[in-house]
Amino acid sequence: MNFEYFIAKRIIAAKDYKSSISGPIIKIAITAIAIGIIMMLVSIATTLGFQKKIHEKVSAFNGDILITNYDTNQSNDSQIPISKKQAFYPKYTSVEGIEHIQITASKGAVIRTATTFEGVVVKGVGTDYNWTYFKEFLREGRLPEYTGELNEEILISEYLANRLDLKLNDKVVTFFLQQGKTQKTRNRGFKVVGIYNSGFQQFDEQYLIADIRHIQFLNKWEDDQIGAFEVFVSDFDDINTVGAAVYQDVGSKLDAVTIRQKYGSIFEWLDLFDFNVALIIGIMILVAGINMITALLVLILERTQMIGILKALGSSDWSVRKVFLYNAMYLILVGLFWGNVIGLGLLLTQKYFKLFPLNPDTYYVTEAPVYLDFGFIVLLNVGTFILCLLMLLVPSYIIAKISPVKAIRFE
Repeated sequence: MNFEYFIAKRIIAAKDYKSSISGPIIKIAITAIAIGIIMMLVSIATTLGFQKKIHEKVSAFNGDILITNYDTNQSNDSQIPISKKQAFYPKYTSVEGIEHIQITASKGAVIRTATTFEGVVVKGVGTDYNWTYFKEFLREGRLPEYTGELNEEILISEYLANRLDLKLNDKVVTFFLQQGKTQKTRNRGFKVVGIYNSGFQQFDEQYLIADIRHIQFLNKWEDDQIGAFEVFVSDFDDINTVGAAVYQDVGSKLDAVTIRQKYGSIFEWLDLFDFNVALIIGIMILVAGINMITALLVLILERTQMIGILKALGSSDWSVRKVFLYNAMYLILVGLFWGNVIGLGLLLTQKYFKLFPLNPDTYYVTEAPVYLDFGFIVLLNVGTFILCLLMLLVPSYIIAKISPVKAIRFE
């Protein structure tokens, strides 16, 4: 072990701080780093979790990219059918980055019970429907089964079930307005087999899920006619690129819209969180760095005589600076260790025990979501360590200005 490491070890020793002036300053610096990493972990994990949850909920009801006919009709009612006999269905291979494609059709309706009624959108789905998200949303019962004969099973939201006083296995009479000159209504009987709650009231108050063959029958469509294709991308970060490629690929008779375009206000609101996280990270690293600079300067001042002795013995300015930088590295690592222990502990507690609820009417989720990724945790720790250490290079330069003769006489 070389001479500088030996001296650094002596400086780092805990007993050197307990009786020194620098002790409280060093504790404050370590605390500042720990608090900083806690704040950064919480802000990044909750922001990523929030963005991921909202994206998943919007995708559950729309897919990531929606392929429809060109139509000025902005309602949820599929009026102009398209053929599912397309080159990109059932496997979309002509554009990279696509994970799944499925057929859907929707139709406006009114559910009437003995005491009340409610307007809904009946979304028809087929055998290729991706139930992944609704498995998570399911609160009671089971998911409908549409792989066999046409049946009356539906999945209804908890919001609508409460509004209409419906329970599992209840019969539901639904009235559909038929397009045409007469504007007649037709009724359809369904059976509630599952109740879901996505926490996204904008969708929960509208949608119930049924067999797409009901929509085809009511609209007098052929078996190969549908309302839309819903496309899921492999990486949501690439949705704009994949969406543009799909738009070019589907031809002039079809339109392709990403959910970022269709629900622009929601995703623009989510994008604002990125700026907030960047601001929090910048402030926390700055505060931690300033506290470390203060602690380093106090250490240098407190050990001025030692610096003079080391220089008198022939140590170079850089070798003495390294002694204090080694010490600073140790203090930063201590702060990072405790910050990670506390921060990850809080996040895991929220992830599994959901201690902090949120108002779904405002935030679209029922509790603060947490998304933990090993990559961003490592990157955050390494980035904080390097930036704090770089900030200490400048104040450590003061050692080069210390005269050995004056330093040895320093009291």
